[in-house]
Amino acid sequence: MGKIRYQFLPDGGVEEIHKVVFYKFNMGDVEDPQLYAAQPLYEWQQSEPGQYVMKNAVDTPVWNTGPDTATWGYYVVVTAEMEAKKLTEYYLRWGDPNVRNN
Repeated sequence: MGKIRYQFLPDGGVEEIHKVVFYKFNMGDVEDPQLYAAQPLYEWQQSEPGQYVMKNAVDTPVWNTGPDTATWGYYVVVTAEMEAKKLTEYYLRWGDPNVRNN
């Protein structure tokens, strides 16, 4: 899990909001990383876990690219903030996205 912040509700309750990396992948050395990232990002958004994140995230998920110095390519990560209850449901359905089950 990532960063945790607390949101105070009007009824006096407190809600945990977690910032999590939901999807990540690497690309080779390409000329335009944002252009090449579009297809895998779209496919993830159309998948069942991607649709759940898009629907239940506090705000629209954010994707970032950066240089991957180990492979001389690029990495792409999708992060989003989600309520603790919804995040628990995500983990129960699809597991932790940051742990590879290879």
